Amino acid sequence: MAHEKNHDYHILNPSWNPFLGALSGFIMLFGAVLFFHDSGPWMMLIGMAGVIYVMFSWWSDVVEESHVGDHTPVVRIGLRYGFIMFIMSEVMFFSAWFWTFFKHAMYPMGPDSPLKDAVWPPVGIETFDPWHLPLINTLILLCSGCAATWAHHALVHENNRQDMKWGLILAIALGALFTVFQAYEYGHAAFGFSGNIYGASFFMATGFHGAHVIIGTVFLFVCLMRVYRNHFTPEQHIGFEAAAWYWHFVDVVWLFLFAAVYIWGG
Repeated sequence: MAHEKNHDYHILNPSWNPFLGALSGFIMLFGAVLFFHDSGPWMMLIGMAGVIYVMFSWWSDVVEESHVGDHTPVVRIGLRYGFIMFIMSEVMFFSAWFWTFFKHAMYPMGPDSPLKDAVWPPVGIETFDPWHLPLINTLILLCSGCAATWAHHALVHENNRQDMKWGLILAIALGALFTVFQAYEYGHAAFGFSGNIYGASFFMATGFHGAHVIIGTVFLFVCLMRVYRNHFTPEQHIGFEAAAWYWHFVDVVWLFLFAAVYIWGG
């Protein structure tokens, strides 16, 4: 009775995950630096494997905590605030890539001095037609976001697990299709990453977005697996809610990329 819980907060048990996560992240970063200096990718891959293991282990602990009743209403509020702060950090991350694209588009460097004979895109760069594959990808991602919203509505407002499953399946399939089309677009680009600031800015902005699409697709797939195990209820579904928020964030970023990089910047 002396250790009986009489509050709404969750006191975390001791865990090695934060230490292993930090160590694996350092090894991955240090290995990436070595890889860029032609020393092989092995240290980077070892660190990446460690990061993936920590992600699986840590989030498995969070799922288990939700099952044993540690995610009280107060704890769920904290989890939501934490994820909102994470989304805000992602907004600032992408703001950096938009900033560099806008800066070089509005103040391009000429061959001799700034703004002299300067054009954007640079001479010799053949940009993508935004009204072909980029527009198709935009519609695909928006439809995927609608499917995720359908799944959320089916759970929260109707407790219809069958519709939730189909909504998630459709969202995942469309997210994977977006990635396939993006890879096809990269393979047919008339410019490369190096040698020009347009290519560097384009591939960094759209490439990081593509990485977030892959991460979000995995996030939704994990939620689908949890649905098959009856993990979510209309009252308690913070994991799925976070996945839906993340997916809508990916949608919004792509809309800005489509408008700024493909239409205006092209």
